[in-house]
Amino acid sequence: QVQLVESGGGLVQAGGSLRLSCASSISLSSLVSMAWYRQAPGKQQRELVARIFNDATRIYADSVTGRFTISRDNAENTVYLQMNSLKPEDTAVYYCKAVLSTGSQYSSYWGQGTQVTVSS
Repeated sequence: QVQLVESGGGLVQAGGSLRLSCASSISLSSLVSMAWYRQAPGKQQRELVARIFNDATRIYADSVTGRFTISRDNAENTVYLQMNSLKPEDTAVYYCKAVLSTGSQYSSYWGQGTQVTVSS
């Protein structure tokens, strides 16, 4: 089992910045990857925002490339999402997701989500 606790959401004006944090209950080196997803108001599906793999490879959604940066602190077992140049369309609940490999299977774990609201 992996517990994830997100923090750092809030209300910010367009053009502003926020940094989200996701603290893991287990060592990040034990995980295949960590990722941030978001679910916008009125949307049923969560979309991938950014992912960081165990080898430090990073991938980003096209809509956030150049504005958002995913990083990790292995000593703190925490993954961050630095969000700059925020736009109203970035408004969403942001979720942290961890993928753990257990033998031949992969298990996914989600945090509770943190609200990000960008005003125009």
